[in-house]
Amino acid sequence: MSCILLGVTGSIAAYKAAGMADRLTKMGHSVQVIMTASAREFIAPLTFQTLTHHKVYTDLFEEIAYEDVRHISLAKSADLALVAPATANIIGKLASGIADDMLSTVLMALGNKPVVICPAMNTAMYEHPATQRNVASLKSWGCIFVEPKESLLACGDIGKGALADPEDILKTVLALLG
Repeated sequence: MSCILLGVTGSIAAYKAAGMADRLTKMGHSVQVIMTASAREFIAPLTFQTLTHHKVYTDLFEEIAYEDVRHISLAKSADLALVAPATANIIGKLASGIADDMLSTVLMALGNKPVVICPAMNTAMYEHPATQRNVASLKSWGCIFVEPKESLLACGDIGKGALADPEDILKTVLALLG
């Protein structure tokens, strides 16, 4: 099966990423999880480690074996990257070419491999001109977006910004993997 890199960023929707990691692992895919510092405020790395049976990567500067440059080896081993949930922060970093943590660095090293981005944020943040510019830039570079849905958001607002249904995200990932 395929190797899927799952990037999890700081959103209340991070718990939904655990369910997707579990489903993909049970389908026989190897799921390598990278969590941002903010994501770890919402869900523990141990959850993903237990579900995927793989180490969860959180630190770009973690001590590694001398023969392995981890952010490069993770990028090389991936068939596809899925960022779910994707905050305005990670979308902005990628659109600006900023690689300052494990997730953004690995995503920058992927080359031309498919990247599926699933935004999750407050409606005002999603609709902000900077976010929309960044989304447009990433789309023009070939990133695939699974658009957020309109829903009651964690903050109490109703609007577009909730993470897409995990089923829709998985359909997109599986279609790209063939």
